[in-house]
Amino acid sequence: MPARPIASTAAAILLAATSMAHARPDARTMTCEQTQQLIQSRRAVVLTTGRNTYDRYVRQFGNECDWPEVPTAAYVWTRDGQCRVHRCEEPVFDFPD
Repeated sequence: MPARPIASTAAAILLAATSMAHARPDARTMTCEQTQQLIQSRRAVVLTTGRNTYDRYVRQFGNECDWPEVPTAAYVWTRDGQCRVHRCEEPVFDFPD
């Protein structure tokens, strides 16, 4: 097989792989309202929150969390400041003695 088709196929695969790596929405480039609307429309979404950080965020009212986790308030940085969103966490039961 000639080297030219192999090289172009390899380049196409590399390009597809790198573009898929950047497909995750970046909360830092959106406004708070856009971020909240995205979460509401998709019910749950993985957002880039920093250069090497990301997390899964969910609607406040829904069943996107696995039991025993519940939607808990969290904050992410958006283009216009901190934004309140929700992520799944296990509830903390801290009963007094």
